[in-house]
Amino acid sequence: MRKFSLNVKALSVVVTTLIILVISVLLATVVVYYAVNVTSTRVQEESLYISKVHVWVNATGGWSQAALVIINVGGRDVLLDKIAVRGQECQWNNVYYWVTRDITVSADLNFTGTPLTGDTVNLKNSSVFTYGDGIFTRASGDLALKAGYTMVIYIMNPDSISIKDVGVTVGVTVFTANAQYYKECNIEAVIS
Repeated sequence: MRKFSLNVKALSVVVTTLIILVISVLLATVVVYYAVNVTSTRVQEESLYISKVHVWVNATGGWSQAALVIINVGGRDVLLDKIAVRGQECQWNNVYYWVTRDITVSADLNFTGTPLTGDTVNLKNSSVFTYGDGIFTRASGDLALKAGYTMVIYIMNPDSISIKDVGVTVGVTVFTANAQYYKECNIEAVIS
């Protein structure tokens, strides 16, 4: 049988523990540094604030209209992919928009009284919209909204809204590439 020498040199328990502790601290530091780096690059996140949502039905004319205000309160520009009322996508040629950076839209939105038609509509002349020039442009595709800007949207004849829906709660959803923003309102009847 072989006899083991007791003179073998090795690391003590204290030194081994210190080495493991230092490696653990270094790994934790690297993980924390990586997490801070990842989160700091995403500081500018998308955030939309939707307010003044209305859906109206013209009781005598047989047409409907929706309106809402979207404020980009986030740090990055966004692209509005689609707008849905009661789960039904609104066609862009039925969407009219007005954009501002300097004007705060504080008053509630009003029903226009007449159907929106054409490539541009001046709602200031009809005293429906009293901000800026009041000229709304018909959308032809996805809408870009810069950070810090406000967009007012009117939608003609959102799908599946009729006079029988008056008083029913309906959802309006704004879709972007990264998120969905949902608001509810009651369908209102108007007579023009």
